[in-house]
Amino acid sequence: MDKLIFTAVSGAERLMRAQQVHANNLANLDTAGFRASMEVATNQQLGGFGYDDRHMSSMQADMVSTRAGTVRETGRPLDVAIGGQGYLAVQYGDNEAYTRSGEIDIGPDGALSVHGHALMGEGGPIVLPPHTAVEIGKDGTISVLTEGATQMQVVDKLRLVNATGAELTKNEAGLIVTRDGAQLPADPDVKVRPGALEGSNVSAVEEMVATMSLNRSFEVQMRLFKAGDSMNEVGNKLIAG
Repeated sequence: MDKLIFTAVSGAERLMRAQQVHANNLANLDTAGFRASMEVATNQQLGGFGYDDRHMSSMQADMVSTRAGTVRETGRPLDVAIGGQGYLAVQYGDNEAYTRSGEIDIGPDGALSVHGHALMGEGGPIVLPPHTAVEIGKDGTISVLTEGATQMQVVDKLRLVNATGAELTKNEAGLIVTRDGAQLPADPDVKVRPGALEGSNVSAVEEMVATMSLNRSFEVQMRLFKAGDSMNEVGNKLIAG
């Protein structure tokens, strides 16, 4: 009956991890540009003598939902909503990561960032000179009006990339990265919508339904575990008797 117990415990563990994935999605329901994580369960065979016929489920939460979120107008010059399946490039350590969040901040030194990560342009991290106005074009071009000037001047251009969901996963900081760790090339076809933000693509209804379904499945696994334990006890009594 240990095979049944292995199966029940493995299934319960997967369900608990899946609940964590959906709980994190719900926690980011109002996070701009958030991409929901998706759970993927696979079968894992145990190695070693005597364990060849025992299988455990293995859960991965590295799939990213590419469904678009709702776009709302903000009127803020440094807010952008990314079109299609495009992403903004940001600096993460010595590497590059990607995000759909277009809530751009500007530091005292003029450096642009998204949630604390330096925003990348065609020439590296973007730093604006002293200015009185800033404007971001639909192609990602950033222009500023410097003191004393009468016309906007182009400073840099957002580094915009494009990728399919199968190419992407999330790192430990929740940022989008490529599965092979490679840097995505800039895509001139990706456009942005200035003065707007894309909301999270998490569906509260879908997440709640998934959570309830997982709870029911967890209860089933616990019943199987208890049934296997009871059968072991009966078997032990028969052997002892």
